[in-house]
Amino acid sequence: MKKEVKDTIIVELGQKLKEYPHFYLVDVTGLNAEDTSALRRKCFKSEIKMVVVKNKLLRKAFEAADVDFEPLYDSLKGNTAVMFTTTANVPAKLLKEYKDKKKDIPALKAAYAEEGIYVGADKLNELAAIKSKNEVIAEIVTLLQSPAKNVVSALQSGANTIHGVLKTLSERPE
Repeated sequence: MKKEVKDTIIVELGQKLKEYPHFYLVDVTGLNAEDTSALRRKCFKSEIKMVVVKNKLLRKAFEAADVDFEPLYDSLKGNTAVMFTTTANVPAKLLKEYKDKKKDIPALKAAYAEEGIYVGADKLNELAAIKSKNEVIAEIVTLLQSPAKNVVSALQSGANTIHGVLKTLSERPE
């Protein structure tokens, strides 16, 4: 591969590192063409950009980035695919789905999610448990609505009670 091509790839990887806030490094050694295509389709449906890269080129892109990715360098061995995503837990859930089917491939090497670095396949459950921005917003809205719903419910039941008392009093003979 010519130096110009390598430089172009490094720049493109650097742009993806800036464009996507989260990425996973995955070992795809042993995946045949059919399994790789199926994985790419699942990634596409989940809005994950999967790119198979040379470890040296990815390392150079890491070195050129604004963030210190040094803890990830040891993970750059063997065949590496990078899963770029805008939602931190989506690739972890996808990989966990494969693991639940008793498949060892693809396996998590490392990840950069929510500005934290996770190294090792044992971090998969932890990454899958990360809540996405939309999930956190939904929880906050639910928590904020709960007291308001209680107040409205109490006022409505109180109104029914007062209405019932007034009706009973008006129907009572004097």
